[in-house]
Amino acid sequence: MNHRHGVLALVFIMLVGIFTSEAPANEELGTRLDGKETHEFLMPFDVEAKAAFLYEPEAGTILYAKNPDHPLPPASITKVMTLLLAFEALDTGVASWDDMIIVSENAWRMGGAQMFLEIGQEVSFRDLLTGISVISANDACIAMAEHLKGSESFFVQRMNERAAKLGMSNTRFQNSTGLPADDHYMSARDIAILAREIVLNHPGLLEMEAMREFTFNGIRQFNRNPLLGRYPGADGLKTGWTKEAGYSLVGTAKQKEFRLISVVLDTPSAKVRSDVSRQLMDYGFRNFVMREVVSPGDILGTIPVSRGKEKTVPVTVERPLKCMIASGRVDRVNVTYGVNKNLQAPAPRGERVGTVKVLIDNDIVARGELVTLAEVERAGFFSRLFRAIGDFFKSIIATIFRSSN
Repeated sequence: MNHRHGVLALVFIMLVGIFTSEAPANEELGTRLDGKETHEFLMPFDVEAKAAFLYEPEAGTILYAKNPDHPLPPASITKVMTLLLAFEALDTGVASWDDMIIVSENAWRMGGAQMFLEIGQEVSFRDLLTGISVISANDACIAMAEHLKGSESFFVQRMNERAAKLGMSNTRFQNSTGLPADDHYMSARDIAILAREIVLNHPGLLEMEAMREFTFNGIRQFNRNPLLGRYPGADGLKTGWTKEAGYSLVGTAKQKEFRLISVVLDTPSAKVRSDVSRQLMDYGFRNFVMREVVSPGDILGTIPVSRGKEKTVPVTVERPLKCMIASGRVDRVNVTYGVNKNLQAPAPRGERVGTVKVLIDNDIVARGELVTLAEVERAGFFSRLFRAIGDFFKSIIATIFRSSN
């Protein structure tokens, strides 16, 4: 091999090396993120409750929090989990609305709020659910628990399993009713998590919770939720009271195209419970707006593609990113994205390549998946070869230019 052929061979080997090498991933193509990740806003006022929480469930934004993870007796708010399990039994076919349930002596003996069920009486699944939803009936809870799991103790096991699966880390159930029991507690945040599961995935339950009254066996009883019919958009969810728990309420209302969930625990009176719940809701609806900041199809930028017909591909968000924005902060919203993989052709449209984050100042208020907006076909051999040659000589020219300066 003469000197000329040797030089050509060396150049070819260098070009093949450039052609086959993988492009390094760009760790952060958008603005680099700084600051502590949070969905919470500063607490602007205090409320007369041992714990309180205000939450927007769709975007997952916490608007207010006071002692959110402090475990407290929840009283009848416990029944929200009983209702969730009953609705999930309907969804899975384990139960049906027209199931007839025979009332046991255990159910009949329950005190407190009740439907006044009789031993041996046959009651429909629908009526039991309505009794729990509207009048917070303890006897109906026991009858429901025994019907679904054979005994209340087995049903309570399922309640705790479901709580753990939902991420309710400061919750422990000992019964299905919320009557006083040692080691029976929930936190305000956990109650909001449970309520979120209801409002997002079981809206039919809200239709029951919004009923103002229920008549069973000729006995007319009224819903104790002080928000129903008195606070605009209110349609749930559950009050609670025992001497140990004080007056509590998990409420929900929808206004201005978004929904809020409020939780107040251990207030000194029914009036304070109602007033604090209204105060939280008013704060949320009057001071925040919901915005869809990024929609699928919005081009956030482009990222490099190795071995593709096109060198780059536009990227967008996989699903709409919505967030709650406080008045006065609307113009401080920023969208960033980061790439966490090397994209190599062929690549389909919708390939996940990174994450998108919505920030207000330094607070991350929404996040989603970054995806490609177009399909990228693999370039032919010669196209890739000539592109590599061109890139190689461009790099040489750039190096020479930098050296001359």
